[in-house]
Amino acid sequence: MNKKHLDLYIDYLQVSFGAATATGLSNMVDGDVSHDQITRLLSSNDFTSKELWEASKPLVRKYEQEDSCLIIDDTIIVKAHTDDSELICWHYDHSLGRSVKGIGLLTAFYHTDTDKDDEALRVPIGYQTVLKTHVFIDDKSKKTKRKSPITKNEMMQEMISMSIRNRVKFKYVLADSWFGSAENMRFIHEKKKFFIFDMKTNRLAALTDQDRNSGRFTRIDQLQIPSHAPVKVWLKDLHLEVLLIKQVFTNKDSSTGVGYLVSNDLTLSHDQFKTLYKKRWSVEEYHKSIKQNTAVAKSPTRTIRTQSNHLFASICAYVRLEKYKLESALNHFALKAKLYLVAIKAAFKEMANIKKIYANCTTA
Repeated sequence: MNKKHLDLYIDYLQVSFGAATATGLSNMVDGDVSHDQITRLLSSNDFTSKELWEASKPLVRKYEQEDSCLIIDDTIIVKAHTDDSELICWHYDHSLGRSVKGIGLLTAFYHTDTDKDDEALRVPIGYQTVLKTHVFIDDKSKKTKRKSPITKNEMMQEMISMSIRNRVKFKYVLADSWFGSAENMRFIHEKKKFFIFDMKTNRLAALTDQDRNSGRFTRIDQLQIPSHAPVKVWLKDLHLEVLLIKQVFTNKDSSTGVGYLVSNDLTLSHDQFKTLYKKRWSVEEYHKSIKQNTAVAKSPTRTIRTQSNHLFASICAYVRLEKYKLESALNHFALKAKLYLVAIKAAFKEMANIKKIYANCTTA
């Protein structure tokens, strides 16, 4: 691996505003690095989550705190016009309610504990792509489909274990309801960590030992519990007492909604529940940043290896932006806007030169 070329490629992704290509990078440095050298970088290496940890580790060690959160979440890097493969394939997008074509990305995201959120370290420390290597014929549709031999829950558990092996300081694991299985809760509890999960309203729970022992479980949205006051309950299939909180909130259209959070930290107050779980939103900002600021979906790479290595470099570019954020007090989008303004000024100056040249030519 040529570290100099990798560093250059990562920096290039931070300043790129269009398609991220080997030719574009070579042109940017006036040919000092050739197109072929960047192509070899992407086609001759296998960068993984291990290398991402090495990139994130200095920041984590500098800012880590015992009460930090590890957030697990997934996203889809849309690649609608790229050829199908085990990496780029169809995934169901719950936010859209339909399947989209792209790369399935699962991230372990670290968020330190601080009163001022813009001063917190928010950085990926592990990731896995969903590789759907198994091809089969769907019984219903009779269409050819793909699936991964490893579930996202298994990936989640491995990333939590890896974070512990890497001696990352964290107290809570945050995730949405998709990851809120009893198995995941037991796993995290056995690792001596606390979970805070969003809960689907059809989850079954019992308010007392007697109801649990008698098998009398009720949907949590039908339990008679107060709003914004944590209550101890037993979830079905989880032999572990947990704390459940019901939250009533107002939507943008003035309608009201109800949400539920659950944790094995039986000491949490309502405000602590709310403050801690709110940190989960930072992983959505990370997804947005790699898509808009580090060109994660803007590479024309064609092979699984080059596509995977570009993804890795894009995530590393995010890590560098996070470092600059903490040093400059400018968020990723403000930093990118600053770069854009410099580029626009340079382009405007060059356009003035071009106008002067052509004006002279016309006069002559």
